[in-house]
Amino acid sequence: MLRALMCAFTAAFLIGAVLAPDRGAMFSGLGRICTLPAQLTKDYFKPELGSISGTMLNYFLVGAVCCALMFLPGAKVGGGTVLGYFLTLGFCSYGMNILNILPLMLGVAVYSLLRKQPFGKNLNFFMFTTAISPLITQVLFYYPVMGETPHLTFAGVLLALVIGVIAGCAMPALCAHSPAFHKGYDLYNAGPAAGFLCFLIYAALYKIAGVEAPAIGADLGDGNHLFVNAFCIALFALCIVFGFLLNGGVKDYGRLLMDSGYKSDFTAKYSVGANIMNMGVYGLFIVLYYNLIGAKFTGPTMGAIFCMLCCCCNGATPLNVFPIMIGYVIMGLMNKAGITAFAVNAQANIVGLCFASGLAPISGEYGIVAGIVAGMLHYCLVTSVPGIHGGFNLYNGGFTAGIVCFIYVPILEHYFKSKSQRKHA
Repeated sequence: MLRALMCAFTAAFLIGAVLAPDRGAMFSGLGRICTLPAQLTKDYFKPELGSISGTMLNYFLVGAVCCALMFLPGAKVGGGTVLGYFLTLGFCSYGMNILNILPLMLGVAVYSLLRKQPFGKNLNFFMFTTAISPLITQVLFYYPVMGETPHLTFAGVLLALVIGVIAGCAMPALCAHSPAFHKGYDLYNAGPAAGFLCFLIYAALYKIAGVEAPAIGADLGDGNHLFVNAFCIALFALCIVFGFLLNGGVKDYGRLLMDSGYKSDFTAKYSVGANIMNMGVYGLFIVLYYNLIGAKFTGPTMGAIFCMLCCCCNGATPLNVFPIMIGYVIMGLMNKAGITAFAVNAQANIVGLCFASGLAPISGEYGIVAGIVAGMLHYCLVTSVPGIHGGFNLYNGGFTAGIVCFIYVPILEHYFKSKSQRKHA
């Protein structure tokens, strides 16, 4: 059922590409998406960087690859797979494309051969390793000299393949170690793994080699409020209807909503219907929030919706994410007093909140106030972390969430009792 659902989402993106207002620029837009710099943050909706239809086609192509991997022998689909699928697709509107994921997925295939494991066993790692895909675009077309036009070289292709193999072999080990770093309180478990790996590769390519690194900066367009809202609301409404019709959806969803989200795989604990209902309700909840704060519905905003949605089967619900949102809103409102740098509807905050939602287990286990503080801490760090990896790690917010956990969780554990501890006592 989960495989069928993700295949349906993939097909929906193809329909979106055909119905997009600029469908005449579909293939030319995809060409720009695949060859122009992908370093954070590039808005693929912007005509100079891509097109809305080209972005939706990119969503479809990457989604089709991910879905094909789910049918490999030995592949087991669960909450982690749903997370990997939506997280990978979320970046298809800023930073990831059908070209720059291939060397990284090849690296995971090499890892599987070296470990003598079926490719399907490493299904999730095929998707998580794509976190550093902007680095692949950079070495393919713009390394070591950053020019205005892309130039493909044999050395660039070779370097991309080497980085792909290194990342593909390192990410499974690093992801296995990540829970020890954040103690299970960062739902974006691959975030710290990708962050530290990208930090190392970035340092080797630029700092150690003495090569001038490209500046980190956002390149944003005006977005399309109507198209993104219509597409997302239709998708999520269908999820609610579908989940309602499935046996056990409504009954189980009440229990799922009350789950703390700490070390939870909802696909193993609750019915498929309840999971699909959470996908729909949580998705509409995110879209409503972005509308209320007056966000611009750019490519990164649409991507943030799906990146945020990825944890809906892995621990995130509207109830345990809401305190994190409050923390971001508080910090954003301080901008009016000149205390903070970014308004609540600034693009940096919109994308940052997406990954701050990975701290949902903190509010689930320690309560609303702890969740609000976690959101505020994430806001403080998320725009500073790209300097560590040069903006080439798409999981920047998940990496930041891991750092927040590293600082904040030991303090919570030392001074406070979690809900489960209080209940046990």
